[in-house]
Amino acid sequence: MSILPQIIFLIIFALAGYFLYKRVAYLKRNILLGKSESRNDQPEARWKTMLLVALGQQKMFKRLIPAILHIMIYVAFIVINLEVLEFVIDGLTGSHRIFAPYLGDLYGVAMNVFEVLAIAVLVSCIAFLIRRNVLRVPRLVKTELKGWPAMDANLILIIEIVLMVAILTMNATDQLLAARGIEGYVLLNGLFFSELIQPVFSGLSDTALVAIERFAWWFHIVGILAFAIYVTYSKHLHIFLAFPNTWYSNLKPKGEIENMPDVTKEVNMMLGIPVEGADEPPAEIARFGAKDINDLSWVNIMNAYSCTECGRCTAECPANITGKKLSPRKIMMDVRDRAEEVGKSIDQGGAGLEDGKSLLGDFITKEELNACTSCNACVEACPVNIDPLSIIIQMRRYVAMEESSTPAQWNAMFQNMETSFSPWKFAPTDRFNWADQLKNEELK
Repeated sequence: MSILPQIIFLIIFALAGYFLYKRVAYLKRNILLGKSESRNDQPEARWKTMLLVALGQQKMFKRLIPAILHIMIYVAFIVINLEVLEFVIDGLTGSHRIFAPYLGDLYGVAMNVFEVLAIAVLVSCIAFLIRRNVLRVPRLVKTELKGWPAMDANLILIIEIVLMVAILTMNATDQLLAARGIEGYVLLNGLFFSELIQPVFSGLSDTALVAIERFAWWFHIVGILAFAIYVTYSKHLHIFLAFPNTWYSNLKPKGEIENMPDVTKEVNMMLGIPVEGADEPPAEIARFGAKDINDLSWVNIMNAYSCTECGRCTAECPANITGKKLSPRKIMMDVRDRAEEVGKSIDQGGAGLEDGKSLLGDFITKEELNACTSCNACVEACPVNIDPLSIIIQMRRYVAMEESSTPAQWNAMFQNMETSFSPWKFAPTDRFNWADQLKNEELK
């Protein structure tokens, strides 16, 4: 028996592993362009969050129809990969259906389960294509999805359809060959869905059937390896990043905005509140807020790479709903695009972060930032716990504290809050005058 197929498989497998390793290293470097941040507290709560949100798809079920379609693809992705394990072993050893002799009738049951899931993926992917391109669900056709993002979404669905068709074609021709008694092929107990398409191939010769079966096998395994690499360039990177992203979720109550430690320390010292290390000379603060990705934390950048581009955040954003330019999804896409731009520049020996561009201005405008109401609707809506508001707040801090270019109305409000402890310009002692007036009205 020739070992050439095994050698070819080993070379393809090794090349895929190498390119995947390089891509993962690139993504890790880009994510770590952000500032350090520790989020390893409350491990029990973090495990629970990851299991419920990433593994259990808890937040997906706020929209029932896409949730059902997505869960079918998700379950199939996990279970069908068990068959990929057999593909890999067969490819390395030169065997064919190596688990069949050990599992007996159970193997046929498993193959039928895989086929049911393959059909579920086909149905779901076709439904998603219709939703995007025929029904044109509003959140899936926003301006930020023009061009590559739209093509990427459609391409990944088409790839999944083709891979599932390859599985069914392989099984159909495999069983025809087994029924003809061709050596090396194992006859199983009725594969329901692939049997339905066997008549398409039944008139072919043994040689043609072997060629189709082998082509489908090679196409599927090479397609899986290529898919694994392609995912790292796609929004579907969330397949893998959803787990660490939910682990490092912000566990603080929504609405609690994190203060800047250096500013808090200075304010406490001014108010006479004891502060640890108050006698030490103050450390130099490089920048208030965030202008570029290196001012954000690595968690913020990982959030950007984890974005599914589903648009639930934008669909729930009151600013976007009322016609403002703010789109939380675009914010995350812009952060990722800037990280990619800087990463590629570094790899090419370019200027990197010193290229004369920045996240603020070249990617995200002040108009977008100022439209945010800080309501946390985007954070609540995200199925993988991404936090666009954290990025918006940090960038608005830069605009206010470094550039002093917040809108004039905001400055008046800030001044009133500083002097009168409310957004309105009246003395704190007059705050409850309205209640006295109401009481007088009642007495009349």
